[in-house]
Amino acid sequence: MKIVASIAQGLENEGAKELIELGALAVKASRRHILFEGDMAVLYRIHLKARLSFRFLREISRFHCYGPDDLYRGIQRAIDWKSWLHPSKSFRVDVTGFGEGLTHSHYTALQVKNSIIDFQRELWGSRSSIDLKNPDICFHLHLSNHEAVLSVDGSNSSLHKRGNRPAVGIAPIKETLAAGLMRMTGWDGTISLVDPFCGSGTFLIEAISSLLGIPSGIDRQFLFQNWPDFDKNLWNIELQQAKNVKHIDGKLPKIIGGESDKLIANLAIDNIRKSGLENYIEIFNCPFQELKLPKEPGLLVCNPPYGKRIGDEKQLFNLYREFGSFCKEKASGWNLWLLNGNPELSKYLGMKASRRFQVNNGSIDCRWLNYKIK
Repeated sequence: MKIVASIAQGLENEGAKELIELGALAVKASRRHILFEGDMAVLYRIHLKARLSFRFLREISRFHCYGPDDLYRGIQRAIDWKSWLHPSKSFRVDVTGFGEGLTHSHYTALQVKNSIIDFQRELWGSRSSIDLKNPDICFHLHLSNHEAVLSVDGSNSSLHKRGNRPAVGIAPIKETLAAGLMRMTGWDGTISLVDPFCGSGTFLIEAISSLLGIPSGIDRQFLFQNWPDFDKNLWNIELQQAKNVKHIDGKLPKIIGGESDKLIANLAIDNIRKSGLENYIEIFNCPFQELKLPKEPGLLVCNPPYGKRIGDEKQLFNLYREFGSFCKEKASGWNLWLLNGNPELSKYLGMKASRRFQVNNGSIDCRWLNYKIK
């Protein structure tokens, strides 16, 4: 089957590598999406284990579409609606793209809904209900270049919601983005990992979860379990294999987070405990200036405020200047990766980045900066 993964801009290449590791074939990364092929086992596996992508759409039909009438007829012919959507099941329609006479996503979704419901009424004399929040099946229509692609979404909500982080700070980084950024650092658990602005602990939780092979979707309910070709036996096999978490030989180096806000530090501790990682990660309620680093050089990762969602930009100049001094005085020989959404602020670190990658943190254009601290 053909599948499309949705992913944050800047993580496409790492996301493609992850999907190949999980068995995906014919993988092709494009802007904010990854196109690939896989069988049902791969589909189940990526929903359980992939940490970087936040949505997977399985293509079930495509047809030419030159306007509303083509869309209406094409939807009714697209799939075997008898097996896919009995009136007892609810559904939702999501739309992206546009075509002739179909420039408004809400109107296009209404056309798809009407086509499906009219077909159901003619066949059964009854219709499915629409459920925008918790449907049994979510259909996704994409329009482009006089072509309509009908897909089904494997999950009801974004896969960045792991279910283990109910408590977040003011401007939390999404788990999928944190996982991708950590993967880009190449951290493999052989050196210490420290986040001096740890917030709710997302970087550290994702780093350890990935290292241990903890499945990201183990506690989720997926919409593909409502599909007519859902294979329960195959699903149980993939589910059991996903539960086989790695065992680390020996003791991991120090994994430390620092957070100056006591409330947020407590949230991080709570999130770590809910993730089952309290034996691996230690959180200190202190400003970065008071954080004691391990003696041996390691990896610093952080997402400090940059004045877009939190922090006053003028006051942040001093923060970055002091953090740059801290790094040079206390972390000589360490490697620093810093997510920055304001290039004016990063200048105050007083260091030159050796590598930089463009990534999007929500709607904010950011740079993932790598510094070799001397």
